[in-house]
Amino acid sequence: MLSGVLAKETILEYIQLYPPLIEKFVDLNTQIQPNGFDLTLKSIQSLSGIAQLGKTNESRILPETTELVLDNDDYYNIPPGSYIVTINEIVNLPNNIMCLAKPRSSLLRSGISVETAVWDAGYTGRSQCLLINTTNMPYRLQKNSRIIQMIFFFLDQRVQEGYSGIYQNENLSK
Repeated sequence: MLSGVLAKETILEYIQLYPPLIEKFVDLNTQIQPNGFDLTLKSIQSLSGIAQLGKTNESRILPETTELVLDNDDYYNIPPGSYIVTINEIVNLPNNIMCLAKPRSSLLRSGISVETAVWDAGYTGRSQCLLINTTNMPYRLQKNSRIIQMIFFFLDQRVQEGYSGIYQNENLSK
């Protein structure tokens, strides 16, 4: 069985399958990378209200969010703080591939971080991540800009049951 990181050529092969590994991308030629795929910014939401995570999923409370408004040049002006970002692309992971993502280095060099969780094998959806402006100044980020690089890994064996949590098929109606 194959294992390891998927290279550009393998990612492109999996994009041709049904369902495609990644769909609704902005520009395939710009987003495909030697060892991954750049995901782009769809929208940004500020966080407010109480949130909690308990021992069971039933006790989970997510914070309320409010959409940030784009300026006339399709930029978000992001004050210091934490935000939820929604990605343009839909990811469809088969049961033999999982992935991780890291922020683009230009963001990090500007004091902006993007935190992600693990994408489990079998996940389908338009993901959300945490964007953090660690500076004391607003940061401008344009809609559809590439913000994270997703790295895909073949598992050493296919999982019998893929991801089935509450985020399965998230944000597909948006």
